[in-house]
Amino acid sequence: MNNDHLALFVRIANTYNISLAGRELDLSPAVASAYISKLEENLGVRLIHRTTRKVSLTEEGEAFLPHAQEVLATLETARASVGAGSLVPQGTLRITAPASFGRMHIVPALKSFMQKYPGLTIDCRFSDTIVDLVEGGFDIAIRDAALKDSNLIARKLASDNRIVCASPEYIAKNGLPKTPQDLVNHQTINLASIESWGFKSGKDTLNIKTKGALRFDNGEAVRDACVQGLGITISSNWCSYKYLEDGSLVEVLKDFPLVANADIWAVYPSNRLLAPKVRAFIDHFIAYFGEVPYWEKQ
Repeated sequence: MNNDHLALFVRIANTYNISLAGRELDLSPAVASAYISKLEENLGVRLIHRTTRKVSLTEEGEAFLPHAQEVLATLETARASVGAGSLVPQGTLRITAPASFGRMHIVPALKSFMQKYPGLTIDCRFSDTIVDLVEGGFDIAIRDAALKDSNLIARKLASDNRIVCASPEYIAKNGLPKTPQDLVNHQTINLASIESWGFKSGKDTLNIKTKGALRFDNGEAVRDACVQGLGITISSNWCSYKYLEDGSLVEVLKDFPLVANADIWAVYPSNRLLAPKVRAFIDHFIAYFGEVPYWEKQ
């Protein structure tokens, strides 16, 4: 199987245009079309639907795409490991990250990263839905939860400490909860699917089922509703640190730490050799966030 054919197929999957994908690889439209036809002939299946208006992947093409990406990534890393390829990160780096964290902390760090590695193209997909890295064709995922898939490798990028907070307006109107049990008498704002808040109580966990009239599927929306005085909530420091600094939010129940503290992880498939572009991303963001992230320094 020809690696140039695979590279063209992967670019077509991203551009949905044979001619454009061919130009990116210095191929004429005729040669690009011939390459894809040859790849389909070798596999014995049709990989793309061709119409006068657009190109799309067939069901077989969708199934084949992550494997083609895997082959190219492994080849790139293998060549670099013996000095036959470029050790300088290049190509397209596909990243998936939680929507709020991506917007607030990945995007600002990309300027210096791209200045350092001008040969890279960055393709970011921000979503709070956890996607399958291999099926989605991603090189790396940013996660803020414990790793459950044994086929993945995780590198810690930064801490993700979480607090209970409220606005001064809410506190002035409703008072402060003195203990976690007091939360049942307060309005709370929850992230979707989270209704029970866990607090450390010695060696045990104290779970409080909260009473909330507001629920969101986005951390920034939860934070903004809290700033507006609509209730008490749990928020990550990386999401709320600026509001804690300017006094728009106040930490409550300081003497009752949450069980929910976690970390921010960079995750990639365990069966994939660590490509230079992935290693560069991880190293850059570990340095950018620092041992104590800027959001933990308020």
